[in-house]
Amino acid sequence: MSTAENPPPMNADDGENTKTRTSDRPLLRVLVNVLMVIVLGVLAVLVWQRVVVGQAQTPSLPFLNSIEDPAPTTVVEDTPNQTIPAMSVYEITDFSSGAGISRVTDVQTVIPSRTGTDVMTYTVKKGDTLFEIADTFGIRPETVLFGNYDVLEDNPHVLSPNMVLNILPLDGALYEWRDGDSLEFVSGYYRVAPEDIVEYSGNDINLTALESTNHGIEPGTKLIVPGGTRPIKDWGPPAITRQNPASARSYGAGHCGQVYSGAYGTGTFVWPTVSRGISGYGYSGVHPAIDIGGATGNAIFASDSGVVVYAGWSDYGYGYLIVIDHGNGFQTAYAHLSAVAVTCGQSVFQGGYIGAMGSTGNSSGAHLHFELIYNGAKPNPLDYLQ
Repeated sequence: MSTAENPPPMNADDGENTKTRTSDRPLLRVLVNVLMVIVLGVLAVLVWQRVVVGQAQTPSLPFLNSIEDPAPTTVVEDTPNQTIPAMSVYEITDFSSGAGISRVTDVQTVIPSRTGTDVMTYTVKKGDTLFEIADTFGIRPETVLFGNYDVLEDNPHVLSPNMVLNILPLDGALYEWRDGDSLEFVSGYYRVAPEDIVEYSGNDINLTALESTNHGIEPGTKLIVPGGTRPIKDWGPPAITRQNPASARSYGAGHCGQVYSGAYGTGTFVWPTVSRGISGYGYSGVHPAIDIGGATGNAIFASDSGVVVYAGWSDYGYGYLIVIDHGNGFQTAYAHLSAVAVTCGQSVFQGGYIGAMGSTGNSSGAHLHFELIYNGAKPNPLDYLQ
């Protein structure tokens, strides 16, 4: 009978190790299982985001292939001082009718001011002067004369209330075309080029008819001559000398008819009245004299010594007039007087009384029209008066 073999004896340490290994195994399995669950969860989330969410946000591939590259976008920087202009507004019409695109009216559109090309009229008021009217309309006094020769005849002293004047839109002259006129004649008279008249839009000249008779311009047509000028007729007294005072016989009843001798001037000139103020017109090419203000009846004095060569009424708007020849190339004239205190051929002396201030002739108020003449020319008296 066999004897069962007994196992080797177990010491104490082996038993403790066996217990430890046996107790550690279940804990390890739990940790491994938890880790696997976490890994699987992360993988599931990643797959869900890629497959489910990605399909919801991304267009299908055929649609992507149909999109062209977008045009570049202009970026407007937002700066404090930048002003974005208003867009023009258009109304689209039916193109089939050939009407095209028409712009919608903008009620806030501001139409710029433009210089007119037509002649306007002005009615003279009491107290108006040629210079004041010209200044009001921004033109030269000469232009007022050149546009109204039929009523003013180059004489600013004939201006009177209720007179109707032509006012040109720019400096120049107004000319009424006559039968037989030519552009060369008219432009030459006013010292401009023919093109200045033809090309001015206000004249409305038919350019296709320039080679025809009268250049296609009907007689009576009034043309504006831009920049036109001409000599101004001087209605004042001529240079009347003691050797030939009869030269003024056509000037009016105050002319003298004999040859005289008498006092000579000193070559210096004193103020011819008590006032020193200029009233009305000063000296200019339109008015080659000065108007000295004052009251009717104020004394008028001889500005220098000489001989009276005109004393009485003037038919050219100057009323009662005195002219003194000073015998040295100078003459002085005193117009619009209310009284004449000297006679033809009388010698007068500087500062002596010769008459009284008034407003006779073409005058709008009491004043002295004073002229200085030297060898036929009329210089500014203010350059000589002392």
